[in-house]
Amino acid sequence: MEYFVIGEREIVLAFMLVGVKGQTAVNRSEALNAFMRVTGQSASVDSPAEQDRPKVLILTEDVSDMLSPEVRDWQMKGSSPLIVEIPGLGGHIEGRKTLTDAIREAVGIQV
Repeated sequence: MEYFVIGEREIVLAFMLVGVKGQTAVNRSEALNAFMRVTGQSASVDSPAEQDRPKVLILTEDVSDMLSPEVRDWQMKGSSPLIVEIPGLGGHIEGRKTLTDAIREAVGIQV
């Protein structure tokens, strides 16, 4: 399975150490350019062909907040890549549901 990460420099470097490609993003413009390129919505030359696109796109919570309308629209389409959010360097953003909370709410049992 192919992965790609968009986030802070340190997060991207950590993922690169284990062989996951990524791109840093410190503002909405950089995050949006990376997101559009990776999902194939950009007409740029360096946009990967459909068969070469990652299957899982990892976004830090900060980047996901910057791209909330685009991320929501992408998830509603049910297209590949699957978007997974992880905490950034500052930790989990207060007030956001964790994956465990979402499972507990959906299933109705404690995991």
